[in-house]
Amino acid sequence: MGISDLDFDFVRTFIRAQAGIVLGANKAYLAEARLSPLAREEGFADLPELVDALRAGSLVPLNRKVVDALTTHETSFFRDREPFEALRTRIIPELIASRQDERRLNFWYAASSTGQEPYSVVMLLAEHFPELASWNVSHLGTDISAMALDRARRGRFGQVDVNRGLPDTYLVKYFVGNSLDWVLKDHIRKAVRFEELNLLEDWPALPTMDVIMMRNVMLYFDADGKRTTLAKVGRVLHPEGYLFLGPAETTMDLEGQFERVKDNRAGCYRSKARYQQAS
Repeated sequence: MGISDLDFDFVRTFIRAQAGIVLGANKAYLAEARLSPLAREEGFADLPELVDALRAGSLVPLNRKVVDALTTHETSFFRDREPFEALRTRIIPELIASRQDERRLNFWYAASSTGQEPYSVVMLLAEHFPELASWNVSHLGTDISAMALDRARRGRFGQVDVNRGLPDTYLVKYFVGNSLDWVLKDHIRKAVRFEELNLLEDWPALPTMDVIMMRNVMLYFDADGKRTTLAKVGRVLHPEGYLFLGPAETTMDLEGQFERVKDNRAGCYRSKARYQQAS
């Protein structure tokens, strides 16, 4: 049985409250496609019975599974080349020069999904900036999906995954073949710490971040959710740090403390506070 208008309205309200995700009124097909398999896996007779269980609120683990099912986990290695080229050619050299005294860099991947983005950066640093091996460099990957994070921590990827954006030289150098999968070598996999985090809820204490990758997650938030998230980012990002958003995202008309880096297609922003600090 498909999803009724009444049930879809409830699902839309539920996922917005739980994860800040705005499902358009024309997305009933998506909710049905993603929740019907979950209903079968969880032993419900049909999708309406699953929604009834959500309404009752008695099966807390079900809430997380529904959020997982309705969250988009699309990612790939070196997705959109421009941000990684910006890191390699300009941003990392600049940060290395400005942090010579403290020799510490903090990276945060705020929608890390199954891990391809943070692992791409770790491999990029290992490949092009070997001097950072003696620095204190931290990589934190967070996501709302426990399922995605479990997969990220394993560092195991299928052939389809490694065929999407990963250079062959990186595959040979940083992965080990294992049956039909490819497993990241320990020094790459262990460089990233993965934690569960809902961006629209209270954040734990975080260190000041030099680079924040928050790409393609605020696409699914409403304007208030975007403003709230960007305001909190402003309190965590180093005054001389960099924020990366997805190619279809912007801070325009949402938050006044960031400005887009000129002449770039990397979706890169900096805090206006650095001018105040320098003056």
